Amino acid sequence: MKKSSILRTLLVSSVMFSAFPVVAGDDVESIVKDGRFFGEVRYRYENVEQDGISNNANVSTIRTNVGFKTGEYKNFQALIEGQLVNNIGPNEYNSTTNGKTTYPVVADPNVAEINELWVTYSGIKDTIFKVGRQKVNLDNQRFIGTVNWRQNDQTYDAAAIINSSIPDLNLMYAYVSNINRINGGDHALGDLDTKTHLVHANYKVANWLDLTGYGYWLNIKLAPTLSSKTFGVRATGGVPLNDDWSVFYEAEMAKQSDNGNNTNNYDENYYHISPGIKGKGFTFQVGYEELGGNGTTSFQTPLATGHKFNGWADKFLTIPNQGLQDAYVSGSYKANGTNSMLDGTKFTAVYHKFDGDSSGDFGSEIDLAVGRKFTLPDAGQPFKDIDILLKFADYNADDTAYTDTQKIWVQIGVKF
Repeated sequence: MKKSSILRTLLVSSVMFSAFPVVAGDDVESIVKDGRFFGEVRYRYENVEQDGISNNANVSTIRTNVGFKTGEYKNFQALIEGQLVNNIGPNEYNSTTNGKTTYPVVADPNVAEINELWVTYSGIKDTIFKVGRQKVNLDNQRFIGTVNWRQNDQTYDAAAIINSSIPDLNLMYAYVSNINRINGGDHALGDLDTKTHLVHANYKVANWLDLTGYGYWLNIKLAPTLSSKTFGVRATGGVPLNDDWSVFYEAEMAKQSDNGNNTNNYDENYYHISPGIKGKGFTFQVGYEELGGNGTTSFQTPLATGHKFNGWADKFLTIPNQGLQDAYVSGSYKANGTNSMLDGTKFTAVYHKFDGDSSGDFGSEIDLAVGRKFTLPDAGQPFKDIDILLKFADYNADDTAYTDTQKIWVQIGVKF
């Protein structure tokens, strides 16, 4: 963690919270007595075979998170979490910082940093102030997320206010001064100084309709082409059909244009619609997502949890200048009540067809996964469950700008 960043975080925290009156009578011992330690250990093996790159990537990494969240004292609460990511096997991959450019990218460099360090104040009714290094996940993380799939989280040095004083309405504003990206501090763009404003409002209209409106003003000094302003609206909900089945949907549209120090002059649209049906352990969904592009510039989502979208092979983390159209269909099944060893196992399959918005045929992808959580016998260990995940992605290119890519993951994790 950069020294200037942590000093700025602590200074802003002390100035902000000194303006609020304290409530007498709280027990100072509650800071520790009502606090709790938490953590996670997650191992992952990743193999990448990519046409046009002479070597395959083979990498084993492990991330270890350990933190402590205090109890409340006079309406204050704090949390600190450290994160350590290490390569524990062959160094046969391009971590984006190790210089091994003859291997495919697996963006999991070795890092040791403060992952979270924040303070909250809740002394004003239905309002929370939060200052410091924190995780920010908004909606489905299409625009703002922590990229939890990668071993190193993306976190935000920010001051945020969250208010829920109006029934069924949640409001949030955050000012972000620095973005700690997944590539770590050794990467040229691993820490992004920024003057970014996030405004987000969610209103529950009915059981079948949640409405969200947002505005994101990104102003990134080191990456001016990522500076943008985005305004959008999102609707989600569902309706039961009977005791076993229900339908659900999400629909979203947004407009993005240049902002701040961005020398490009552009104005592009975003659309996403995805209805589905679920019941008896099955979930089926179809979707269409469009990110506009005119051949020179395109709609970008640089702070998204990109692995969730446009295929697990991660070929479109940066949207091409022609834009992107992603038509997809997905199905999953979680076994339950089968009275077999499969109970609790979830199987997932997704198919994507990719095209440019203005031109281009970008190919297709098949994604497959199987995951299971196992409850362990109580033998005095701090963790009770172990999660196991197997994933596969097979991207087949059409246009020469992209190359066929296959990825395999084996992941095992525990939390406490």
